[in-house]
Amino acid sequence: MRRLLDALYDGAAWLAALCMVALLVMVLLAISSRLLHFHVAGTDAYAGYLMAASGFLALAHTLKRGEHIRVTLLLNALRGGARRALEAWALAAATLLAALFAFYSVRLAWQSRQFNDISTGNDATPLWIPQLAMAAGSVILVVAFVDELVLELRGRRSHAVPDEAVRNE
Repeated sequence: MRRLLDALYDGAAWLAALCMVALLVMVLLAISSRLLHFHVAGTDAYAGYLMAASGFLALAHTLKRGEHIRVTLLLNALRGGARRALEAWALAAATLLAALFAFYSVRLAWQSRQFNDISTGNDATPLWIPQLAMAAGSVILVVAFVDELVLELRGRRSHAVPDEAVRNE
């Protein structure tokens, strides 16, 4: 199960990286089309969709690597059971909030598909297509939070320390 979950997080991160590369291509295409006096419709919209997709698809992988921003002032002052209780409470609250966000993200994509909602730009993209990345990323984030909560409750959670925090002065 651990390998499957890690593969899910890594796969989403790779998709996020591919979206970033595609975002670069869209920006370069927009710049070169302006310089060479031809127009490619929708490059701005697709760049925005790809930026959102890369952000949402990377959330779970970032969480699992300990790279999310956390306020640990109170947490670092606690030891033992109190620290574990606060950690479990924070993970439970984060899981609930992420689940609500995932529910509404999936619902938004579903309703956009039902209503045949399209973008207002000249590309007329069906909006459920770019919304799928947001929905998938938020669902994978819920899975990651549940994973972290279960590990914490079982006493097996390792606290990842990002490399940047170690070098911070």
